Amino acid sequence: MLTPRENFIETLKPGGNPDRFVNQYEYMGLVFTPQQMVSSGPRPEYGQLNVKNGWGCEWSWPEGTPGPFPVHHPADKILIKDIEDWKSYLKAPQTENFPEDFWGITYGMVAGVDRKNQFVSTMTAPGIFELCHSFLEIQNCLINFYEYPDEMHDLIKYLCDWEMRVAEDVVAHIHPEMVFHHDDWGSQQSTFLAPAMFEDFFLETYKTIYGYYHDHGVQYVVHHCDSYCATLVDDMIEMGIDVWQGGMSSNDIPSLVEKYKGKIAFMTGFDNAWVDNADWNEETIHEVVFRELDKYTPNSFIPCLTGGGAETSYAPVYDLVGAEVSKYNEKRFGCSSFYKPTMVKE
Repeated sequence: MLTPRENFIETLKPGGNPDRFVNQYEYMGLVFTPQQMVSSGPRPEYGQLNVKNGWGCEWSWPEGTPGPFPVHHPADKILIKDIEDWKSYLKAPQTENFPEDFWGITYGMVAGVDRKNQFVSTMTAPGIFELCHSFLEIQNCLINFYEYPDEMHDLIKYLCDWEMRVAEDVVAHIHPEMVFHHDDWGSQQSTFLAPAMFEDFFLETYKTIYGYYHDHGVQYVVHHCDSYCATLVDDMIEMGIDVWQGGMSSNDIPSLVEKYKGKIAFMTGFDNAWVDNADWNEETIHEVVFRELDKYTPNSFIPCLTGGGAETSYAPVYDLVGAEVSKYNEKRFGCSSFYKPTMVKE
């Protein structure tokens, strides 16, 4: 039987021979760097409100909601109050020259990754678009793409340069094998920006960031975007994304897998709304997993909840989904595994 790492490689390889479905995040040995702990931290836990991160933005994760979101009410909580003067409001968090005890935490995580089964993986969250709307408020942000394109280009360039400094320092210190990068680009039904506008503002930015990682030893880029983005898949491939994690069922994932097999993998299949809710139960989880997996082969498809990590609003759900995928693999392929990813809280 292939290890989770080997099976992941075969799943992505054109004409590969995976011996079962990869089981959610089992291939990912996720470690946190000082940049992630300082810029994005502290991150609110489920039920926490008004937690300020390294950029100066407040985030909350109210009970009964699927994840944290920036706080913009009352309006004085909006960080950038005037897009034409955005530089006066924004100060990027530290990107390098962290004390060795900071890196010591990361080195310990790296040493704990079982490289036979998992890839040493770093995470970036929020991404470039998410940072923009966290600074500006989502409605203001979208309007600004139309009314202040020059300022938005400048802001995005500033954020790209910041991410590049992060990438250079992270690569120099730990040489990750994989990058798990978050950036939600749409709602459940549509992208936030029309494809042409999205390409104008974000295509070259992400080609720069992901190109650097690929050119410096990172084998795979996994991009989380739990939304409708079927119209951006060609852009994802051009950016250098190897796995789109989180595509919701509104994308018609079976058709996308068939169309793009061998070019990009799709890590999804189970909308969190179906099973990660107040009415969750083991019977429903079993039915959803077995129903959906009957639609796929393992090539270019990784079954997973659409949420962006190995956690759920209702704690048992992630493990129960993994257990059902394992049962399905045993029934259909005669072999199974379910490794919990190396995931250390900040």
